Amino acid sequence: DNLSQDSYAPHAEGIARRSLKNTCLHYLMLLPDSKILELCQQQIDNSHNMTDTSAALSALAHSANTKEREAALESFYRRWQHDPLVVDQWLAIQASSPQENTFDEVQRLLEHPAFSIKNPNKVRSLIGVFCNQNAVGFHRNDGSGYAFLADRVIELNAINPSIAARLLVPLTRWRKYTPLLSEKMKAQLKRVRSQPNLSKDVLEIASKSL
Repeated sequence: DNLSQDSYAPHAEGIARRSLKNTCLHYLMLLPDSKILELCQQQIDNSHNMTDTSAALSALAHSANTKEREAALESFYRRWQHDPLVVDQWLAIQASSPQENTFDEVQRLLEHPAFSIKNPNKVRSLIGVFCNQNAVGFHRNDGSGYAFLADRVIELNAINPSIAARLLVPLTRWRKYTPLLSEKMKAQLKRVRSQPNLSKDVLEIASKSL
């Protein structure tokens, strides 16, 4: 009932209908059903608004590691690569995916032409989203997600100390996690704090959180 071919209009009823439809699509994509996959791909290809397109891409990217997923992500990037805001969404969709290989994907995306460590929006969309919104990928038992964030903070400290300081925040929440994870988070905070030439903002956040 929420499927509609009506032109996009930013009114409350339309926003609510799209929100419900896309929430349902995310849940349905958890089922191994080829008809649902086809429906999702049709929404990606034929939607008349970015809300529905990105929602369908997210549903597909978060549901499984399939050839359809990779093809859809690549096609979306080719189509929208010259629109910085849409590329930010593309990065965030991948960074927030609960798939097991997302951590590896995020590291590969650091080298992608779409990403630049010198661009704050790209940093927030990829690194920020992964560390703040992807609990599965970031809170790895081996602590590699924490080391990844600390490495990026140390790198950014020399480029954009303000962004580096804000990026560090996920590690400051170490008290909320199990002893196994909290000790690894604290270790990375201490590593950041020990760096030479640390900016005032980064030093303050690292020190106070410990």
